Parts: sequence; structure tokens; C-alpha cells
Amino acid sequence: MELSKALNISASGMEVQTTRLRVIAENLANQSTTGSTPGADAYRRKTVTFENKVDQALGAETVSVKNIGQDMSDLPVRYDPANPAANADGYVKLSNVNSLVEMMDMREAERSYQANLAVMQSTRSMLNRAIELLK
Repeated sequence: MELSKALNISASGMEVQTTRLRVIAENLANQSTTGSTPGADAYRRKTVTFENKVDQALGAETVSVKNIGQDMSDLPVRYDPANPAANADGYVKLSNVNSLVEMMDMREAERSYQANLAVMQSTRSMLNRAIELLK
């Protein structure tokens, strides 16, 4: 039945967007985290990579999380010699999380989730109508 395929494809889209939102929340929660020892790296922003793969049972292409990695861009530094994480020169490495970027990613993930949810609701409505016709 093609409608059940649509439900499964939408569910896989919702699942990856849920993972993406969880990673974004983790990034925002750790935005101000620095290292705990002198010269230690601060929290690095996490990223989510998706991949398309063919679901043999469905006979359709779905999306899944390929990898949750780290953003290896440079960590900004701030002069704060009183901080316990300061290096010998008095600089502390800060997190590379940008709250504006995270909020934009969150908005995009939320909209993708809502689009998949709308497809599921429409599919469910069509299934209900088909069942009513069979009565």
C-alpha cells in the first residue's frame, strides 16, 4: 500500500529532524563551556550529517543520520588571566557555538519537521476516507 510508504518516509524525516533539534539544544546549552584545565579546548559545536538510503522493505528512499560530528573551526580566544582555563599567556579558548546560527538551524529543522508532520496528517486523512468508503 503506497500510503503506508508515505507514512514511513515522513516518519524517517521527522526522526532525523528530532536528532538535529537535540544536537542544536546541546550546542546552545554548552555555548559558554570552556576547558577545565589551563589551555584546554572549549566545547566544540556538534553537527549532524544526513544521508539518503534505500529501505528495501519499503522499496523507497528514506533519510537517516549519517554522522554526528564536530565543527573543527578555530575556537575564539579571550584574554582572561583569572580564569582557571587560561593558558600561560592568559587566554581562554571559548566555544565555537554561534547562537544566531543555531537558532537559524533550529528554525529550519522545525519547519522540516512540520512539513513531514503535515504529510503524515494528510496521509492519515486519506487512509480514514478509504476505510469509510469500504464500510
